[in-house]
Amino acid sequence: MAKHIFVTGGVTSSLGKGIIAASLAKLLQARGLKVTIQKFDPYINVDPGTLNPYEHGECYVTEDGAETDLDLGHYERFLNIFTSQANNVTTGRIYQHVITKEREGAYLGKTVQVVPHITDEIKRRMLLLGQNGQYDIIISEIGGTVGDIESLPYIEAIRQLQWELPEEDLLVVHLTLIPYLKAAKELKTKPTQHSVKMLSESGVFPDVIVCRTEEPLTNELKKKIALFCNVKAEAVIEAPDASTIYEVPLLMMNEKLDLTVLKKLNITKYGDAELGKWKGFLDKLKYPKSKITIGLIGKYVELQDAYKSILEAFVHAGAMNECKVQVLPIHSEFITDENVPEKLGNLDGLLVAPGFGHRGVEGKIIAVKFARETGLPFFGICLGMQMAVIEYGRNVLGIKNALSSEMDSHASEPVIDMMEEQKKITAKGGTMRLGSYPCEIKNGSLAQKIYGDTMISERHRHRYEFNNKYLEQYENSGMVASGLNPETGLVEIMEIPEHPFFIGCQYHPELKSTVENPHPLFVYFVGAAKQFNERKTTNKNPLLQGEMI
Repeated sequence: MAKHIFVTGGVTSSLGKGIIAASLAKLLQARGLKVTIQKFDPYINVDPGTLNPYEHGECYVTEDGAETDLDLGHYERFLNIFTSQANNVTTGRIYQHVITKEREGAYLGKTVQVVPHITDEIKRRMLLLGQNGQYDIIISEIGGTVGDIESLPYIEAIRQLQWELPEEDLLVVHLTLIPYLKAAKELKTKPTQHSVKMLSESGVFPDVIVCRTEEPLTNELKKKIALFCNVKAEAVIEAPDASTIYEVPLLMMNEKLDLTVLKKLNITKYGDAELGKWKGFLDKLKYPKSKITIGLIGKYVELQDAYKSILEAFVHAGAMNECKVQVLPIHSEFITDENVPEKLGNLDGLLVAPGFGHRGVEGKIIAVKFARETGLPFFGICLGMQMAVIEYGRNVLGIKNALSSEMDSHASEPVIDMMEEQKKITAKGGTMRLGSYPCEIKNGSLAQKIYGDTMISERHRHRYEFNNKYLEQYENSGMVASGLNPETGLVEIMEIPEHPFFIGCQYHPELKSTVENPHPLFVYFVGAAKQFNERKTTNKNPLLQGEMI
C-alpha cells in the first residue's frame, strides 16, 4: 500500500496548489521514490471537456483520452510521466457513479447520503492508485479552498482516512497565504490562522503548512504560525514568489519540504535528490543567449491559462535553443487585411492556436496568408492546421468558398469536414476523438526531419478533419500531407515544402512537452524563428520582401 499526501488550500484560490504538489512530487521522485499525483475537483461537471476556456482554462487530454484539469499538465511536465483518467476525479463523476449504483439497487434500499455513500466513493478513488504496488507515494490535490461548500465532502473523506489509516501513512499539506500590508510594512499571519482553524474544525489537522508570501518569513513568524496552528516550526514552509514555476522545486528543497514529509511518513530509505538535469534546464532558461518573439493567434488570449500547455512548451523549447521566447498574444477577431502587417510584421514566428466555433476564424486565415507569403515561420495546431488548409484552398488553389463545416454546416466546399464517426453523435461531453493515436510520417518530409522517425503517436481532441476528397488537389499544388493515420487515412500533418518552415498538425503536440523531453515540433519551430530573426537582422528588412514566396 502506498502512503498518501493530501494538499489543501486556504485563504484564497490560485495560490498554486498544483505547482506545490508537483514540486513536492518532483523532489520525492528525484530521491528515488515512485510518485504520482491526482486532482480532485469539486465542481459538478463530470469533466472540464464542456467548460469554456474562460471558465476553467485549457482542457488537458491524457494518453487514454480523458479530458482533465489543466493541473494534470503540470504533473506530467514536472514528473515526465503519463497521467490517466484515474488521476482526475470530479464531484460530478463521484455523484454519477453513486447514482448509477443506486439505480442498480446496489445499496439494498438504504437512504443514499453524502455520508457515508459519497464520502465512501471519494475515499475509494483517493486510495485506488495506491493499491497496485506501482507507487510509493500518492499525492492528492484537493481543488477549491477550505470553507467552500462544495469542498466539504472531500475534507470529510480526508478526516475519515486520518482515522482509518496508520498515522505514518497519511499526511496533510495545507497551502495558505501570508499577505504583506504595505501600509503597515509587515506580514500578517491571521488569515493563515483562520484558514487552519477552519480546516481543524472540520476534523482535519495539517501536518505541514506551506506559506505563499511576497516577503521572506522570519523565524519569529514561523514560530508564531507553528504555535497557533499546532505544527512544528520545521513544518512551516516558506513559498516565495518565483520567477518561473520550474524554480519552485529548488525553493522547496531549500526549505527541506521533502525531508520534513519523509520524516513524518517514516520513510527512511531514499537517496540524494538527483536534480542535475533540472538545474541545467533552469540555467538555460534563466540565461538565454538570444531572444525571439512568437505571435500566438487565438480567441481566448485574455486568459493565459486557456493556452497553458502551449506557453509551457515554448518555455521548454526556448531553453533547449538557449533562447528567450516572448509569446505575444494576438486576438484573431481584430486581425484584418489592412492591419495584419502592423500586427504581425515584427514577429519571428507565428502559431495559430486551437479553438472551437466560427468566432475569429477569418482573422486566423488572414494571419496564415501573411505567414505563407512572407516566409514567416508558421506552426498551426488543430484548428490552426485547418485554417492553413482553408487559406491555401482559397488563395492558392482558387477554391473561393473553401471552409470548414464546423463554421457552416452547408458549406459548398468543405475542405475541412466532420469525421464520419462523429456525425451521429449528439452528446457533447467526452465524445470527440480523444487521446493518443498513431501517425505515419513520409520519408524526406519536414515532419520526418523533426521527429527523426516515421511512426509517432500524439494526442487528439477534435471532431473535424481534412476532407480527403481534396487531398490530391492540394498535394499537386504544393501543400503536402506528410503525416497520416495508418489505419484510417486521416490527415495528421500538412506542410509546404517550399516554405522555410510551414507546418500544421491536427493533434496537440503541446500536451506531451515536458522539462526533460521538450516536444520536437516546438524545438524546431523555435529554431526556425531564431534563424528568421537572424536573417531579418542581417537584411534589415522586417518582412524579408526579397524572399517572398
